[in-house]
Amino acid sequence: MLWREKGCDIVETYLPEALISSINLAEVYTKCTERGIDPDAVAAVVAKLPVTVVDFSAPQALLAGKLRPQTKALGLSLGDRACLAVAMMERATVVTADKPWANVGLNLKIVVIR
Repeated sequence: MLWREKGCDIVETYLPEALISSINLAEVYTKCTERGIDPDAVAAVVAKLPVTVVDFSAPQALLAGKLRPQTKALGLSLGDRACLAVAMMERATVVTADKPWANVGLNLKIVVIR
């Protein structure tokens, strides 16, 4: 959404109830750094969004680890599994641009935006 990529309009409809794991937020800031964008400036933008940052907990870490066998073939990373773990524990809808997530086979609502 920050880069106004295809599907950002769909993401925006989920913002009022959006959650993001602190792990995934770190990924956002990492991508900013890689693109030469000041992460502090992005943090100021993120702070104004109606998004709740969920501190990544030990139970979420355990669940993310347990998800590895069923997500390995899809190429899901630790950050991906962190997102899924938070969504599972919070009973939240997952919104992603990653098509393989639609085949993850978890009891989750997954919206693929493009």
